Amino acid sequence: MDFKDTIKQLGERVIKLKEQITSEEATKNAFIMPFINALGYDVFNPFEVVPEYTSDIGIKKGEKVDYAILKDGQPQILIECKWWGENLDLHSSQLFRYFHASKAKFGLLTNGIIYRFYTDLVETNKMDDKPFLEFDITTIKEQPLYELKKFHKSYFNVHEIFNSASELKYSNEIKQIMTNELNNPTPNFVRYFVKLVYSGQATEKVINQFTEIVKKSLNTLISDIISERLKTALEKENTKEIEQITQQEANKEEVNNIITTEDEKEAYIIIKSIIRSKIDISRIFFRDFQTCASILIDDTIRQTICKLYLNNSKKFIGIFDENKKESKFEIQALDEIFNYTDALLKSVEKYIK
Repeated sequence: MDFKDTIKQLGERVIKLKEQITSEEATKNAFIMPFINALGYDVFNPFEVVPEYTSDIGIKKGEKVDYAILKDGQPQILIECKWWGENLDLHSSQLFRYFHASKAKFGLLTNGIIYRFYTDLVETNKMDDKPFLEFDITTIKEQPLYELKKFHKSYFNVHEIFNSASELKYSNEIKQIMTNELNNPTPNFVRYFVKLVYSGQATEKVINQFTEIVKKSLNTLISDIISERLKTALEKENTKEIEQITQQEANKEEVNNIITTEDEKEAYIIIKSIIRSKIDISRIFFRDFQTCASILIDDTIRQTICKLYLNNSKKFIGIFDENKKESKFEIQALDEIFNYTDALLKSVEKYIK
């Protein structure tokens, strides 16, 4: 299972189990430890993950953060955990103190559903007030998944993540601003468009009149963009479907042109009589193609016993070994198939084992 599927499966697990989880400790065991494990770290290896990591804060000694992920013996990520039902906005100050007292470059505040990643973009060794990456694991999208994968043990690089964190933080803030403006345009936002399209003075009355116009115009624009992309996607899908139908018709025509010869029928009977000692004959199938005929188990080409090449002047039987490699043997008469009894039985055995 790849990383994307692992995280999405964990999100589904959270949805199913959360109502049964009633404490912070249970949240850590059911949701957060599997998350750390999904990032490639062994939660039971103290050289990689340290639970209750001591982070002394000034005169406060023995302060402990829930987990620390280590690299070369040094903390890289501090993880502060809360019960899944708690509001994380109330707990960032706690992680802030731990971060300041350690050498870790990243802090993670989570309740097993919401994950917030912090670093020190504004002031060195002082955790930022806002996370540079935040997502809900039950509804995680492609972009956060891509950024999260950078924290996987196999790809983890402090400098690369830190360099991308700045762009990620500000792009997220811009998207949030744009979302707010689309829903409730501010006067300054409306004034920008008024100056571009209105020749008169941008009075308060004019701004109020244009507020709804700007809101409707921008939302209509977004709807048009979405509709155009859907139209393009549907056209591509229709083209693909037409190609598939065309191919299916071609396959049908090819099948209709296939004629099973008497030699192929007789050879099929001979082979069934040979291998019936190893397998129930109800599981043996014959499938004819233009170039050859195949003898199959359970009517699947993944379990091909042999192939028959009997429609030319030279006739062959192709038998598959334990590595599914085909060996062709020329036969002068169909009775010579019996000479390959051992090979046919071995071909069957590799599947029924």
